[in-house]
Amino acid sequence: MESRAPNSSRERGAEVPLRVALADDDVLLREALATLLTSAGIEVIGQAADAPGLLAVVTAGRPDLVVVDIRMPPTHTAEGLDAALRIRREHPETAILLLSAHVEVDHALELLDGGKGIGYLLKGRVTDVADFVDTVHRIANGASVIDPALVHELVAARRRDDPLEALSSREREVLALMAEGLSNAGIGRRLWITEGTVEKHVRSILTKLDLADTADDHRRVRAVIMFLDAAT
Repeated sequence: MESRAPNSSRERGAEVPLRVALADDDVLLREALATLLTSAGIEVIGQAADAPGLLAVVTAGRPDLVVVDIRMPPTHTAEGLDAALRIRREHPETAILLLSAHVEVDHALELLDGGKGIGYLLKGRVTDVADFVDTVHRIANGASVIDPALVHELVAARRRDDPLEALSSREREVLALMAEGLSNAGIGRRLWITEGTVEKHVRSILTKLDLADTADDHRRVRAVIMFLDAAT
């Protein structure tokens, strides 16, 4: 892993200003953000209107933190996010704040899972300048800050993707014991319930997981596989 540059402002003392690079194709927003940060004592070392320009600024200036929009030219899809991922790989000491008007949870997960010094805020929900500046400093110092709206979206997305969400807590217990290889009788002894009750739970599990009874697939095995996939 690349080591932090020895002249990093976060290692030289509080009197040295935080060094930030900005990337957004909206020039008015970018200039306003630069003015805001500068007035708060933060040094804006460079600005860019696209991903290549941001990468050049980071390579030349080695900022402490990058503020980047996710959607940038030429396609306005995920160029900013792709640049952020590259910066995290090549300059892991550089903190990153995604500042976007869009919720892009699925695309941003790789970056959000990438450790400390990561933030994701929605432009329209930034309503307090002092709080925003404080957040910038916190991310630069290694914190991870995610907009509550994004957290809600992430949790909802994971629930939608969880095939076991429909199961009750007891059904999850039964399925976990199925994954251990226990028979219905064994599960009943472990949970102190009758074998007939276990059979009812198993039928309910298979129905809720939408596992059709076919000649080619054993539904019990497929249910266990789904359980193990969800647990990893």
